[in-house]
Amino acid sequence: MSSKLDASFWNSKYNNNDIGWDIGYPSPPIAEYADQLERKDLSILIPGCGNGYEAEYLWKTGHKNVHILDYSDTALTEFKIRVPEFPENQIHVGDFFTHQGSYDLILEQTFFCAIQPVLRQNYVRKVKELLKPEGKLVGVLFNDELNEDKPPFGGNSLEYLGHFQPHFQHLYMKSCYNSIEPRIGRELFVIFS
Repeated sequence: MSSKLDASFWNSKYNNNDIGWDIGYPSPPIAEYADQLERKDLSILIPGCGNGYEAEYLWKTGHKNVHILDYSDTALTEFKIRVPEFPENQIHVGDFFTHQGSYDLILEQTFFCAIQPVLRQNYVRKVKELLKPEGKLVGVLFNDELNEDKPPFGGNSLEYLGHFQPHFQHLYMKSCYNSIEPRIGRELFVIFS
């Protein structure tokens, strides 16, 4: 790994507009899942939220207990400008692995692929720690080789099952039918509980 994937790394990405993962709107699989959520009071965490389009979508559709977390204060500052009514105490600048909280739902959108693969077991354990007993991890994982030396890091369903199966009772994983054009056939939609 040529660079440490810390706050300065991610701030540099945003400051230089080197954010190829940012599609400029909520990921369709996440938005469609959000539309099916009947309870508006769920406590939701979006780690590695970046510009937070999914959080903005949830907020504007009535979900008021959404928390966003990112290393990059640059990205979160842009989010605050775009969504000024979003509560400041629900915006967290920092490291996912030291974050404290208790959530009904954690939404995964390009965060898992942004951390070094050696941290994936730590990610799974942290997700379990942050989720309430009946909580769920829901989102999109790449089903693609991608990069080995820099994010985004890829993976496949067998690898993911190896990480998540020991920690979750129910694992739903299917190829996304509603990915954006460049990601068709390269994403898995997951619900782990």
